[in-house]
Amino acid sequence: MVDNTSMVVEVNKLTRRVDNGGEPLTILHDISFAVAAAETVAIVGASGSGKSTLLGLLAGLDLPTSGSVSLAGEDITRLDEDSRAVLRGRLLGFVFQSFQLLPSLSALENVMLPLELAGAANARSEAEYWLQRVGLAHRLRHYPKHLSGGEQQRVALARAFAPRPRLVLADEPTGNLDAATGHQVIDLMFAINAERATTLLLVTHDEEIAARCCRRLRMHAGELVEV
Repeated sequence: MVDNTSMVVEVNKLTRRVDNGGEPLTILHDISFAVAAAETVAIVGASGSGKSTLLGLLAGLDLPTSGSVSLAGEDITRLDEDSRAVLRGRLLGFVFQSFQLLPSLSALENVMLPLELAGAANARSEAEYWLQRVGLAHRLRHYPKHLSGGEQQRVALARAFAPRPRLVLADEPTGNLDAATGHQVIDLMFAINAERATTLLLVTHDEEIAARCCRRLRMHAGELVEV
């Protein structure tokens, strides 16, 4: 039995509708679940099932039509945009399919950025440590355009975990990588996540990756059909 006080994510009756040419289109309908501290959860389902929309709502990048999302006990649906941004910086790390590194910053600077925004006094040394941890100690001053896809995603992993977030959200982190590189990146992500006891929510179409998580949340046509 999971202790409710340890819940990092609590989602209650979450619904998202959009206007579709004058007709309401329901993207998510009445979604409820909770995720405990240090739990790893895969969000799976066919394309268009609502996975990425759900992840965006969990991150506070969008607001639901109804329902609530609480992160570490705080209902983010009641916060304004600036407050949600502050909470993201304090609680969340992100890993994206398309890496989302800033092209004008070196690998080191990309990892330093969230640390500096969080006010870390040792941002450079922490960033250097994390790039060493992901096997890129020799690439600190390289820019994204000079890094392979796998190297860019390793930088993204370092950036996500460096601020020691409570929760990491990963959206198809191997989607732009070949199979061998994708396996290496996933192995690294799960290893770091276990070391840090971080809570991980992972959107993936890969059932093999999903099987490595504690459990699956399966989406179908905007509804949660497996918890």
